[in-house]
Amino acid sequence: MAAALLLFSAQTVNAADRTVVQNKGSDTLVNVAQAWAEEYGKIDSKVAIAVSGGGSGTGIAAMINGTVDIANASRKMKSKEIKLAEKKGQSPIEHVVGYDALAVFIHSNNPATEFNYDQLKAVFARGGKATKWSDLGLSVPGCKSDKIVVVSRQNNSGTYAYFKKAVLGKKGKFRQGTLDMHGSKDVVDLVEKTPCAIGYSGLAYATDHIKMACIAKQAGETCVNPSVSTASDRSYPIARPLLMYTNGEPAGKIKEYMDWVKSDVGQCILKKKGYAPTRDVSCN
Repeated sequence: MAAALLLFSAQTVNAADRTVVQNKGSDTLVNVAQAWAEEYGKIDSKVAIAVSGGGSGTGIAAMINGTVDIANASRKMKSKEIKLAEKKGQSPIEHVVGYDALAVFIHSNNPATEFNYDQLKAVFARGGKATKWSDLGLSVPGCKSDKIVVVSRQNNSGTYAYFKKAVLGKKGKFRQGTLDMHGSKDVVDLVEKTPCAIGYSGLAYATDHIKMACIAKQAGETCVNPSVSTASDRSYPIARPLLMYTNGEPAGKIKEYMDWVKSDVGQCILKKKGYAPTRDVSCN
């Protein structure tokens, strides 16, 4: 049994004399996690950070089952998940490693510039009244059908869970018929190529070929554009923390790695990837 567990926890591979740290979860975080892992390998060649995505739910499930050292998540663990983890002998500890602006993306031809929460609910929520762009007073070039193509994420995604809770409300549900993408990049790619589409994804996946809407919580309020600075000061309405969970307070090589992720060097890598650091850092 002990030998089996070693396959998944921070382990020493005798042949290479390297410690392997298993890091799994959020697709929002996967790009920066891979960048962290690559750079950290240059700092400590005896540690290998094995990064994989699959969504926040996948990483959290692995943490609950004790098969991962670090779970990446773009949402907090639910109380029932923490209880289940504790029942299985795990003690998840939350670490805030950055912040993200969850952007609302529209096609570059779309004349819209801003949305408020009521408008987003009308588009994304079950029972929402906006099924055509004309319902919002818009005519979108290239969208002959006028039908709003709603692009979402799969339900194991932390991005899905955060948008649902923050925008649609605690009891809100997504409308039926959404196009549910596996990854954050997939959402942006589809919206970029589809004039009728609207979707949500992490700021870091923005390109020069797509528009991000300015967002206000209520009609009449000044909207705020998604950016690193507005995510950092949380003035952007759909700003969220980016999290890593460890089983108990990290120790040994895992603690060294987590301390490095939170250091100026680690935070500057995160900032260069389009996310907001946890504090002001001076980066080259």
